[in-house]
Amino acid sequence: MEKRLGFVGIVVEDLSASERVNRIISDYIRLIRGRMGIPDQENKRGVIALIIEGSNDEIGAFTGKLGALSGVSCKSLLAAKQGG
Repeated sequence: MEKRLGFVGIVVEDLSASERVNRIISDYIRLIRGRMGIPDQENKRGVIALIIEGSNDEIGAFTGKLGALSGVSCKSLLAAKQGG
C-alpha cells in the first residue's frame, strides 16, 4: 500500500458541525502529520488545514466523510506518486 503526502483544507461554515468534524478527524488521526485551525468567531465559521499521509483509499474515505457533512467543505491535494 503506497502512501501519499498531501494536505486537506476544511471550511466549517456551520459551527454546529464542528463536533462531527473533530470526531472524524480523531477517527483518522493515524493519517495526520500536522494540524492548524483558524476560528472566525465574527462570522461563526472556521478553517482547518491538515498535513496528511496515507493511501489513496484511506485519504478518500477520510475526505469523503468530511465532505458529506452539511455545512462543511473539504478539498485535498496530494503529491505525485513517488518512484517510477
